[in-house]
Amino acid sequence: MYDAIIVGGSFAGLSAALQLGRARRRTLIIDEGLRRNRFAAHSHGFLGQDGRPPQDIVADARAQLRHYETVEWLDGRAEKAEKAGSGFSVKTGDGRRISARRLVLAAGVIDTLPDISGLEGRWGRSVFHCPYCHGYELNRGNVGVIAVSDISMHHAMMLPDWGPTTFMLNGSFTPDEEQRAQLARRGVRIEEAQIEKITGEADIHFTDGRTASFAGLFVLPRSRMASGLAEQLGCEFEESPLLRFIRTGQTKETTVSGVFACGDATRPAGSVAIAVADGNIAGSAVHQSLIFRED
Repeated sequence: MYDAIIVGGSFAGLSAALQLGRARRRTLIIDEGLRRNRFAAHSHGFLGQDGRPPQDIVADARAQLRHYETVEWLDGRAEKAEKAGSGFSVKTGDGRRISARRLVLAAGVIDTLPDISGLEGRWGRSVFHCPYCHGYELNRGNVGVIAVSDISMHHAMMLPDWGPTTFMLNGSFTPDEEQRAQLARRGVRIEEAQIEKITGEADIHFTDGRTASFAGLFVLPRSRMASGLAEQLGCEFEESPLLRFIRTGQTKETTVSGVFACGDATRPAGSVAIAVADGNIAGSAVHQSLIFRED
């Protein structure tokens, strides 16, 4: 019986494990090794780690956790979770059943990209979703925003601070007069033609035969839970335009007592720094719940 099982060994899960390890609580991290930002060469906006490859940050974190003798690691996937007595039971993909008094769900989300030829292969390299994470490195070059719905207005309004911006509607969104005026005030150029494919670094080929080259492209993916455990356990969710995410309180506890969640699966938008903060909150809250609650 572990004090806590953490499902997901990326930034949020590792941060939660650090708090529990330092509290000398027996903790198991179950991780299948599919970080959301594994496609990005560098991570930005995380104080003290700005510009480092994300895999290097994770490798350092894992090495630091190995110094805490109560923290264990299991490579694999958590397939099923259920209430079991005063705690929880987790079944892994290889058939093992593991018990813990608390669960921390930190498996993150999976992004689904628009079906545009050439886009997926450039994800994290020259096609991005977070201006704060990748905008500065474009050095004020031309920026393209690919619309997925009216939510893309937010992207198009923000990105001129990082470079001259073209908003490619691609048949996904038609701005009204007020929105067009807002875009004009920000200096955003509107492109109505359909996108055929992306080639080169970030070259857009339109169906009318024209081509436009950009320093980088931005698009908002639709996302879904990387793990079904929250639904299995009966956790409540909240809705946002692009993600149905797990509802949590200030301590990152879900609506199911004893089940905590942190990271990208608990908010409509996130970053490495936010995930680490979430995990810190969740880990310390799990520890305190083990002391001050009977369940």
